[in-house]
Order: sequence, then C-alpha cells, then structure tokens
Amino acid sequence: MTVTGGTTGAPPTQLLADGDVPVDISRVPAREAAERELSDPMYHQNDPSLLQRGLDRFWEWLDNLFGAASEATPGGTIGLVVIVVAVIALVAALWWRLGTPQRTSGTAGDSLFADGPRTARDHRSAAARHASAGRWNEAVQERMRAIVRSLEERTLLDPRPGRTADEAAAEAGRSLPSHADDLRLAARAFDDVTYGGRTADEAAYRRVEQLDTALERTRPTLDTTSTGAPA
Repeated sequence: MTVTGGTTGAPPTQLLADGDVPVDISRVPAREAAERELSDPMYHQNDPSLLQRGLDRFWEWLDNLFGAASEATPGGTIGLVVIVVAVIALVAALWWRLGTPQRTSGTAGDSLFADGPRTARDHRSAAARHASAGRWNEAVQERMRAIVRSLEERTLLDPRPGRTADEAAAEAGRSLPSHADDLRLAARAFDDVTYGGRTADEAAYRRVEQLDTALERTRPTLDTTSTGAPA
C-alpha cells in the first residue's frame, strides 16, 4: 500500500508477499519487522555470554590502561614492567621482614572484659547458659572471664582495665605455679575463638571449666613477684 495525498516522508520499502507480489510498506514498520525477525533466538546461538562480554570489556580496559601507562613511563612497556616488578619485590621484602601483622597486647580491642565489670558468678552463669545451648565459643570466653574475675576478687590479681587473657594467665601463673600451664592453655583457647577465627568444642570448654573449679580450691604460693595477698 502506497501513502498518497502529497505528504512527504521516507520512501517505502518493498517486501515480497505470497505469490511474489511486491508490497510497499513505510520505513518504521519495516524496521519493526526486521527487529522482530532478528530477535529470533536462532540468530543469537553463537553470541558470547554475558560473562564473556564482561571479560572482553575488562581486558580491553586493562589493555588501554597499560597502554596509557607505558606511554607515560620512561622506557615504554619495558620500563613499566620494571617498575611493577620492583614494587612487587618491595612488598614481598616488607612482608618477609615484618611478617603477618599481629595484634598488639594491651590494645582496647584485646581487652578481656569488653562489656563492663561483672562478677565471677555472673560470668559463670553466662558460660553455663552458652554451654547448654551448644555455643562453645561464647562459653569458653565467659568461663575464662570468670577465672580472671575470680582471681581479682580473691586479690590474686589486681583489677586492671584493658588486661588481656595472656597477661592475666602470666600474672596468675606466678602465684599459682601448679596451674601456670593450664592458665596459658585457657588463655590461648580464649584468643583462638576471640581473635583467631577458630571454633571451640565441648571438650575445650570443659577444660576451661575444670580449671576454674580447680583454681577455686587452690591456695596461692607467695613470692616476691606475686600481686595481691592470699585469699
């Protein structure tokens, strides 16, 4: 069908209908018909996937970035490679020299008591609740806090804000030498679940619990390095 009446517009597009009879249609319907035809999945079976297209864009961006950097670097591409290798070597040397970053004792983040002062009985009750629910990490933490708070209440340790589990174990081990090793192991268990990302089990909790019970029955050994007085 040909549009008449003196209006100007795009020249019609001819298509062949049934019987090879030419049919004239305007440009817009022709474009829409072509888009519908090309949207058929059979035309896109070999198209790259979304992931492949994303990777292609990334590598193109990376190539452009290195190209621009090499143009701005003395020596071109070779100079850029030398600089990159030198930076990697410097980072590796620093890592080897300094090692993996370790937490520093005595920082606020390492404080044994992070939620304010509570009694040893409070911590034991909290530990028992966590143990009943199978939350062994929290149970170990609360039982270790109960040990340290009990030693402070018995004046075997001076109450000191910011004290870490390691520091408490070392100080308590001087007045309770028969339990010094167990105190260090309990402090390590506390650190492992609190800072090391490890998971405690019932056996780990029971060891700390037994240590707490044993310490309650143990009388301190006085020496010149002990803090506090006997209970």
